[in-house]
Amino acid sequence: MKRVVVGLDTSCYTTSAAAVTTEGNVIASCRKLLPVPQGQRGLRQSEAVFTHVRQLPGLIEELSAYLTDCEIVAVCASRRPRDEEASYMPVFQAGDAQGRSLAALLRVPCFATTHQRGHVEAAKVDSGVAAGDLLAVHLSGGTTEVLSLVDDRLTLLGGTLDLHAGQVVDRTGVALGLPFPAGPHLEELAVRGTARALLPVAMADGGLYCHLSGAETQVQRWIAQGTMPKEDIAREVYDLLARTVSRMVTAASQQTGIHQVLIAGGVASSRLFRELVTQRTAKRQPDLRVHFGRPEYSGDNAVGVALIGARKWREQQALKEIEYGSTDTGR
Repeated sequence: MKRVVVGLDTSCYTTSAAAVTTEGNVIASCRKLLPVPQGQRGLRQSEAVFTHVRQLPGLIEELSAYLTDCEIVAVCASRRPRDEEASYMPVFQAGDAQGRSLAALLRVPCFATTHQRGHVEAAKVDSGVAAGDLLAVHLSGGTTEVLSLVDDRLTLLGGTLDLHAGQVVDRTGVALGLPFPAGPHLEELAVRGTARALLPVAMADGGLYCHLSGAETQVQRWIAQGTMPKEDIAREVYDLLARTVSRMVTAASQQTGIHQVLIAGGVASSRLFRELVTQRTAKRQPDLRVHFGRPEYSGDNAVGVALIGARKWREQQALKEIEYGSTDTGR
């Protein structure tokens, strides 16, 4: 019987559950977007929490179908957005509460992690990133940050000073009449469009930080004027984000001396964005290796959370073995 760890993540966009073996092999990943009415750009926290409470039981039932020959030995949930103690968002309490309850009933450990660490861990899967220090970029509707990951310590190096990358994508898409979240739909337009770098990058602090609100304001003007093809508007948005991220990661590499970067988050699931960032970074700094996770593990998911839980479980078992000389129970 396989020993598995269940991971739960309840973000502002998605209800997620996943299971991995204690060795770190992915068994299943189940996700369900939070429904957002047409024309709106997200849900209030209270609405999102209520939706998670409704969606979690069904998602866990779906996950359980993959675990018929498995023993759940631990649960892990994302408890807050980032590592900082002051980091808090009500939506994560839904998954954390469900995780603690499940672990208590099963009499297994319940580990806690953060949404951001889950993103980074999930993005590592099949990314080709090498062991050792790396730069991590988290791009979503609620985060645009460049961090260093050294000895399992995440340190903020830079990011946005106003809007997030995912917000620019979603606000553009909704203004063009696309569903929320707008990323996949806006990309469909962008691949048919042409960019002329009409949106200038706005960098600060040596290229580690950026401003995106001015560009978003210009995009809204174009949409209101109705003179630019929507395909070209979409392409200009992705072109701007690629140029901006390329500048931030090269600045971070030059500051830290780290020469590999892993880009995670919902925005990073875009094939067009991946191509543009890779091309531009190769021109700016050829020795900087750019890695992306699998598209299905780039957006919000619980795979990374489960993998973190599996590592914590292995560490706990190693300590038990040192103390008691046996880990036969697996718990």
